Amino acid sequence: MTDNIESLVLENLRAIRATQDKHTERFSRIESRISNLELTVAGMRRDLAHMYGEIVEQHAHTDQLVARIERIERRLELQDG
Repeated sequence: MTDNIESLVLENLRAIRATQDKHTERFSRIESRISNLELTVAGMRRDLAHMYGEIVEQHAHTDQLVARIERIERRLELQDG
């Protein structure tokens, strides 16, 4: 009788270990996928920061062009009003 119980206990422990191994493998894959997502997000943030810098530069350049056009209009007396 005790051999039968020990056998059942060992069988259950093996099943638990097999399930745990599957979970460990799946968890490792999930960790890998999360790491890839983090790298992707970091790259996107870097790209957005670069794009923002370019937009700021374009606004500054546009402001300079507007100032030059206004100065030219004043010299040529082309202002409205």
